[in-house]
Amino acid sequence: MLTIEERSEIEKKMDDYPDRQALSIEAMLIVQRRRGWISSESLHDLSELLGLSIANLDGVATFYNLIRRKPVGRHVALLCDSVSCWIMGCDRVRDRLCSSLNTPLGGTTADGRFTLLPIVCLGACDHAPAMMIDGTLHEDLDELRINEVLAQYE
Repeated sequence: MLTIEERSEIEKKMDDYPDRQALSIEAMLIVQRRRGWISSESLHDLSELLGLSIANLDGVATFYNLIRRKPVGRHVALLCDSVSCWIMGCDRVRDRLCSSLNTPLGGTTADGRFTLLPIVCLGACDHAPAMMIDGTLHEDLDELRINEVLAQYE
């Protein structure tokens, strides 16, 4: 069930969008900010509020890579895997991240602290390799800086 706060925030956004389909991503992001992910129950509730089918919303959610359809850790680390990041050593950063967190790319740590996900591009090509944790961009990464960055999210 959507909370009063979620419903209110979504309803306030309705005037900013030409139709309910256009609002679907923003509505899912509002719910996700509070819950960390979009459950099937949340899709059902959004479907009723927006007047869109669950299948339609699920199609949007599974296409848009910033909508998460399964639970994630307290912190979400998005590791850029664009061409620029690969050229600048993203594979070594990824390997160090996976080793330090003891989880594969796409996984969540055993303690639920981090989920590590790939992302197509973070738009920081001039400071590659890059990752974003909880909306904070970390640039010019190398294997040595990974633990320093992760320590900020204890």
